Amino acid sequence: MIIDERQCRHEHVMDCVRQMMTAARTAPKGKGMDIIEIAAIDGKDIELLSKTTAELGHQNGHQFFLRDAENILSAEAVLLIGTQSKTHALNCGHCGYSTCGEKPAPVPCALNTIDAGIAIGSACATAADMRLDTRVMFSAGYAAQSLNLLPGCRTVFAIPVSASSKNPFFDRSKG
Repeated sequence: MIIDERQCRHEHVMDCVRQMMTAARTAPKGKGMDIIEIAAIDGKDIELLSKTTAELGHQNGHQFFLRDAENILSAEAVLLIGTQSKTHALNCGHCGYSTCGEKPAPVPCALNTIDAGIAIGSACATAADMRLDTRVMFSAGYAAQSLNLLPGCRTVFAIPVSASSKNPFFDRSKG
């Protein structure tokens, strides 16, 4: 039997993305509170995410949104990692307010953002172990948030994933 890599690439990438999701889920979390939400998209959902990222780029004038919108079209899948808006009730002041009660609702708890970063790091390390190409994108995450792809999440990041001869997410020629 001959197995052509091109014929099984998408299936392989999706298996790896599932492992990235597990790595993100099992990453350490502040106070042991699991406020992380994780999902993966592919196909037409990537096209919608790209279109929305570009629209937001036109609205806010950020050229890198346009570049990233184009880049994610080369992804086999996009992993989304976000955090629910919950405080850890530590009154640590890390968000800039003395107590959790003083923090306005739109301001995310700093520990939520730290937890997202740790989960993202675990997911990307897993991808690197499997020799997949990735890039963490605030822009596409913001678009995913505006599409409500992770309901209840205030902070969302996107990680496009590819298995190609050159990492398509590091095209820095635009923006």
